Amino acid sequence: MRNFGRVLTAMVTPFNVDYSVNYNEAAKLAKYLVANGSDGIVVAGSTGEAATLSKDEKLELFRTVLDAVGDSATVIAGTGSNDTRASIEMTQAAEKIGVHGAMLVGPYYNKPPQEGFYQHFKAIADSTGLPLIVYNVPGRTASNILPATIARLAEINNIVAVKEASGSLDQISEIIRITPNDFLVYSGDDGLTLPLLGVGGNGVISVAAHIVGKRMQEMITAFFAGDIAKAQAIHLELMPFFKAIFITTNPIPIKECVNIIGINAGPLRLPLISPTAGETQQLKQVMQSIGVLQ
Repeated sequence: MRNFGRVLTAMVTPFNVDYSVNYNEAAKLAKYLVANGSDGIVVAGSTGEAATLSKDEKLELFRTVLDAVGDSATVIAGTGSNDTRASIEMTQAAEKIGVHGAMLVGPYYNKPPQEGFYQHFKAIADSTGLPLIVYNVPGRTASNILPATIARLAEINNIVAVKEASGSLDQISEIIRITPNDFLVYSGDDGLTLPLLGVGGNGVISVAAHIVGKRMQEMITAFFAGDIAKAQAIHLELMPFFKAIFITTNPIPIKECVNIIGINAGPLRLPLISPTAGETQQLKQVMQSIGVLQ
């Protein structure tokens, strides 16, 4: 499966009041997302608080979401870490569960050189038959996977996509310029989705789509239909929300938004904390301004 869809949502992980994973609510949320604009769901990514999930919790989440929506959407497992061996083991376990693909974050803290990035992702790719998405997010990992390295990785048969969250349209453009036409480039920043499409990208792995998935799907559909004016109008309409959901560390704001619309996403695990009253009020005001909250 080379095309995972245009709008993939990096799903939050619902927790119970005792901070255990709420698998029932995870299934409900996954179904809600697919019914509201998502072509696929990324499970246990940064937005899913993967850093505080155990291996067993991640695997059960993969099973839960796959059972809930696997016939109607792509399910991508977040299996990457800064330990290559552990990433291989997690990816192989996810493959046995039956997910449609895996997303692999660039190794964090280790700060590998570019050849280290290449060898890390190649070793994982060699260990699995799953199609893989490389996830470049220098703001969290402290290391940037350069376009030349992405181009080398794109030569590996089952490395089929990159989620680019460097925030640099120049870098995104260079990746698209030097990779094969069938290599998928996804925006890792909601606000850069339309500019990314304009330089040849494929879609978005989104945080905002928890709340505005249908509008994002409309924006992308309009762009590819040649209705650039409509796509621009939706982009500009949603920009205040794209900014608001990053007023503090992701996924604090988006998890609060999910709770606000009546889906029980629950609390966050430490070291993340609840938003302040002021931040919550700001989120509500922006949600009202774009018509998703009365």
